[in-house]
Amino acid sequence: MLADLDRAPIAEPLRATLRLLRKVTKESVTVDDMRAVLAAGVTRPQIRDALAVCFAFNVIDRLADTFEFHVPPDPAAFGMGAKMLLSKRGYKV
Repeated sequence: MLADLDRAPIAEPLRATLRLLRKVTKESVTVDDMRAVLAAGVTRPQIRDALAVCFAFNVIDRLADTFEFHVPPDPAAFGMGAKMLLSKRGYKV
């Protein structure tokens, strides 16, 4: 879907929101960008929520890059990490 946002089989409000988030992440946003999202039917609270989630992920991603966090290439490693968190750290499901 993100590889070709213009052709993805999604509703226009979501498409407009994803365009905005891409622009927030890689460029700068103008009032016209916000007007386009509102014109697509996205509400102000929806925009606020999307921007909050985008902000959180951008901060996490940039911190991970800065501290050179290693993401294991093997998907099984995520399962092992989850088991460790659940059993040894006391995280509850």
